[in-house]
Amino acid sequence: MIGMIAAVIGTCSFVPQVIQIVKTKDTSSISLGMYMMFVAGIALWLIHGIRIQDMALILANGVTFILASTILTYKVKYK
Repeated sequence: MIGMIAAVIGTCSFVPQVIQIVKTKDTSSISLGMYMMFVAGIALWLIHGIRIQDMALILANGVTFILASTILTYKVKYK
């Protein structure tokens, strides 16, 4: 239960940033290197969650991967 709560809070923390970036297309204040490493790390956590069949890891990292990848895509596209 604690893992699921942590997953929801951690994942939802990206939603305001994604909304702001999609609306403004302004990514000047975020680090490309940080988001590249973060997305890679989240992808690895997602793979790990799939391998051990941990639903909390799969859901949290799956959604976080999509949100962080959206930010990364905008960062690269609107440099």
